[in-house]
Amino acid sequence: MKNFSDYWQHLNWEDLTHRIHSKTAQDVEQALAAEKVTREDFMALISPAGLAYLEPLAQRAQRLTRQRFGNTVSFYVPLYLSNLCANECTYCGFSMSNRIKRKTLDAAEIARECAAIKALGFEHLLLVTGEHKTKVGMDYFRQHFGAIRRQFSSLMIEVQPLSQADYAELKTLGLDGVLVYQETYHAATYQQHHLRGQKQDFFWRLDTPDRLGRAGIDKIGLGALIGLSESWRTDCYMVAEHLLYLQQHYWQSRYSIAFPRLRPCTGGIEPASLMSEPQLVQLICAFRLLAPDTELTLSTRESPYFRDNLIPLAITNVSAGSKTQPGGYADDHPELEQFAPHDDRSPRQVAHALTRAGLQPVWKDWDGYLGRAPQ
Repeated sequence: MKNFSDYWQHLNWEDLTHRIHSKTAQDVEQALAAEKVTREDFMALISPAGLAYLEPLAQRAQRLTRQRFGNTVSFYVPLYLSNLCANECTYCGFSMSNRIKRKTLDAAEIARECAAIKALGFEHLLLVTGEHKTKVGMDYFRQHFGAIRRQFSSLMIEVQPLSQADYAELKTLGLDGVLVYQETYHAATYQQHHLRGQKQDFFWRLDTPDRLGRAGIDKIGLGALIGLSESWRTDCYMVAEHLLYLQQHYWQSRYSIAFPRLRPCTGGIEPASLMSEPQLVQLICAFRLLAPDTELTLSTRESPYFRDNLIPLAITNVSAGSKTQPGGYADDHPELEQFAPHDDRSPRQVAHALTRAGLQPVWKDWDGYLGRAPQ
């Protein structure tokens, strides 16, 4: 198989949904006792039957997390460079038909944002844009990437899917990782929510991680937008299949999984399937058992109380003090934001909460980037 899309063709959504919902308490107990969790075990752990076993599931997930990652939790922050977008997506505040003020940061504005972020203590930066390849594409990245990269110890992006050659070029400019969320792995639902623009191309997006792996990108981030499809369990199982496929084919790269739930935004929609907080705990802990060495990320979409209680169980990467609009750190403009963060505490407040829980906030990952030539 050349790409994950070839493998995806053999995954039957309805069959997977039925199998997940058919799992029994005995299946869950067997999964919890397994030395190595299989695909079938993972189905049991995320099934409705699995929710009754949340306590033993969380305990095992926490033991694995501490074994693999110690007591550390890495901090990162998103820097929104632009909210221009050429796509029409039903769930996003940046959607092209939404009548919001549009903004793309220039060099001086980027410098002010970077200074404000550095003052907060961050060294791990995620660059985010709307998907507009002509105005916020490779020419824009070439112009600004170097100046940003020199100020931070690691740099990731969450932008429109690019070609393998583009990713390889950005790697030479200091790119460490790329987040690319499929939103939903159910093709018909995907088409219902992506009405105009390049993002309508389901398979171009689906095969983006393959291009990243072939370009030698160090870290690849996956995820589904929880609540977009009628079965969050099946969507998240598809994320697991995608992860296992990539780990087999591009073993040199590291991987991270995020768990974004639909949040209020301009022109937003109601979730097609609701996930409760206990179910999100169940899902995240199940991923830890399936992929003990994979980084698991929790954003400011979730509440402070929930984050403080979930992070010690299985989370290794968190954002804090996030602004989801261009220019949000140096000059706050909430009317431009992509979605409304739920955890609006300062980065230091989040760090203090983790320290009280016995965890060590990591602002700079020295080991991961030793030996990198200056950019």
